[in-house]
Amino acid sequence: MQQAIRIAPSILSADFARLGEEVRAIDAAGADYIHVDVMDGHFVPNLTIGPAVVKAIRPYTRKVMDVHLMIAPVDLMIDAFVDAGADILTVHAEAGPHLHRSLQAIKARGIKAGVSICPATPESAIAYIMDMVDLVLVMSVNPGFGGQAFIDSSLPKIAAIRRMIDATGRVIDLQVDGGISAANAQQVIDAGADVIVAGTAVFKGGADQYAQAIDALRLVPAA
Repeated sequence: MQQAIRIAPSILSADFARLGEEVRAIDAAGADYIHVDVMDGHFVPNLTIGPAVVKAIRPYTRKVMDVHLMIAPVDLMIDAFVDAGADILTVHAEAGPHLHRSLQAIKARGIKAGVSICPATPESAIAYIMDMVDLVLVMSVNPGFGGQAFIDSSLPKIAAIRRMIDATGRVIDLQVDGGISAANAQQVIDAGADVIVAGTAVFKGGADQYAQAIDALRLVPAA
């Protein structure tokens, strides 16, 4: 069953010179999750932040710290991000040969485990770990940079994963990240998403518009 829509602003688009204040601002503006994009310059062509930054911003919010690890190898960094304050750790199905082991390592630390797939990866890649995950993240752009255009072929994949989730009978977030704005959020929600990640769409207008931007994404699915 699809859950209520939640919004997870990606701090990749925030002002890094005042990151703590930006996290506090999106919290106050109504964000449900704080989405942290971790990139290593290897698995994806960009380098962002590490556990020290997650630890530094953790005191600025009580909201769910939703950490997306776009790194490879991933297992050696799991403990560091959990210790830094992550509430959810999401790893990529494509990031290593032992996805099941990576998810086991996250769950063993007592936090929620997520799995992400890139645009060219079929939903079948995660069929055998659905009993382990608390979140599935569908990338609707190729990971590595903010501000990219939404890939339309993501929509049938979102719908297929919605069916996979519903078939488990478990509570699993279906999160979508990449190129989402108020103009296309309804399509993503109608396809089955219940957590929307947005960076540019939230942060582009400045702090006095964060609440309006978040509200514009939090649409009611069509009946």
